[in-house]
Amino acid sequence: MPHGRTSFSHDPNCPDDDSAWRAVTARDACFDGRIYYAVTTTGIYCRPSCPARKPDRANVTFHASPEAAERAGFRPCKRCDPSAAAPAWAEKIEQACRLMELAEAPPTLAALADAVGSSPHHFHRQFKEFLGITPKAYAAALRDDRVRAALSRGASVTHALYEAGFSSSGRFYAGASDALGMAPRTFRDGGTAEQLTYAVAPCSLGHVLVAASAKGVCAIILGDRPDELTEALQTLFPRATFNEGDDWFGDTTAAVVCLVDAPAKQSELPLDIRGTAFQRRVWEALRKIPPGKTATYSEIAAAIGAPNAVRAVAGACGANKLAVIIPCHRVVRSDGALSGYRWGPGRKQALIDREKS
Repeated sequence: MPHGRTSFSHDPNCPDDDSAWRAVTARDACFDGRIYYAVTTTGIYCRPSCPARKPDRANVTFHASPEAAERAGFRPCKRCDPSAAAPAWAEKIEQACRLMELAEAPPTLAALADAVGSSPHHFHRQFKEFLGITPKAYAAALRDDRVRAALSRGASVTHALYEAGFSSSGRFYAGASDALGMAPRTFRDGGTAEQLTYAVAPCSLGHVLVAASAKGVCAIILGDRPDELTEALQTLFPRATFNEGDDWFGDTTAAVVCLVDAPAKQSELPLDIRGTAFQRRVWEALRKIPPGKTATYSEIAAAIGAPNAVRAVAGACGANKLAVIIPCHRVVRSDGALSGYRWGPGRKQALIDREKS
């Protein structure tokens, strides 16, 4: 049986034994690829983040590489596969997202962490850091997307909620209006009877249309003529009933006009953001871009843990219904060019210039 203790005192790139042991007890994935620990009683070596049962300190040795551990006579753990290259956390988050998207019922936090070779606590922290939401919130958004898709196909509300993975109708109805922006049957019928209030006002970039549901502002559209803006609103909500805003709605419209003039300001308007789980991930990342700064589509894709989804990120930017508040104007091509903008490249450049000034 392999035995003996390996010190890192000779290797400046590796931590000392006490630091290495703390990484093992915390299952700290930040040390993956930097150290490997081996257990003399089992003859197995692992990554620090391995979800296996914590060994006794007296039975542990540390190694700087898989090769060093195997030269000492240890074999790789089958759970954390330490002999393989450690995937970046972006890839792990992407893997976890795919698992949730393919699962019939939401996987537990422990199951997701185990699948990517991490502890539940560390996985939860990394997931929220990358996507801005917790795994539970992401899973809930996926279920909402499935309900939305099923209702759009004309499925009954009961069939849609169970197909999406809800365990009971009570749990579904408790959050249905928030998830869909309206009652489930109303959504299935294409928004029939949904009441939206709207107003069109002149602004420094032409005209702006502001529309709101009972929950909050659901559309901000920029354009040249009032009539083209109202047509665009009807296209977005084909079966809704529209009511022109009265005096009280004027404050909401004025606040949006001010944002167009000064897009770097923070908005406190209540919002009714509607989109798929992926779109909401992208839009949340856009709102984290500081005013006066820009990011590329590739950088946004990497920020949400989907580095290969550059085209999908561009599609989510194009699907944004809330101009300025969700700042898709801050996203540019990798060469710095403006690329497309739903409301015209001239307006995009103007918004960027205003924020920088």
